[in-house]
Amino acid sequence: MEHLSQDLIVVLRVAAAMVLGGVLGIEREMGRHSAGLRTHMMIAGAAALIVGLGDSIAEHFQQERYRDLLQVDPVRLIEAVVASVGFVAAGTILRSARSDRVNGLTTASSLVMAAAIGIASGIGRYLIAAGVCILCLLVLGAFRGLEKRAGTPGS
Repeated sequence: MEHLSQDLIVVLRVAAAMVLGGVLGIEREMGRHSAGLRTHMMIAGAAALIVGLGDSIAEHFQQERYRDLLQVDPVRLIEAVVASVGFVAAGTILRSARSDRVNGLTTASSLVMAAAIGIASGIGRYLIAAGVCILCLLVLGAFRGLEKRAGTPGS
């Protein structure tokens, strides 16, 4: 029964991460970018799940017979999340042969931010996750308007 409450906490943290990642994804969808709502939700949720599972794995292997075999390093979990998101984000970056322009950098960056928001949610730091989500929306929305006015193409 003890594991059930811990499992529910992880599921709630993943849900929070997915909601916040989805907020970023909606902004990207509105701009018709390659990675939108579902992609951002899945990346944020996966990041939160990986971090949440890290706690569960550490607890599972705290039993006497495993103690000397396992060292848990949460930073390695975060490194794994960032590395895996890098592969997905790289797929959103395209270079146009005709204009020599690079597109998708902002979307790739928002995927990395979705993962970071997921990590924050995964450790229960909801204020950080929500605050960063709001900051991202401000950057993505406000600066899109400034880019349009300046005639600078966004990605």
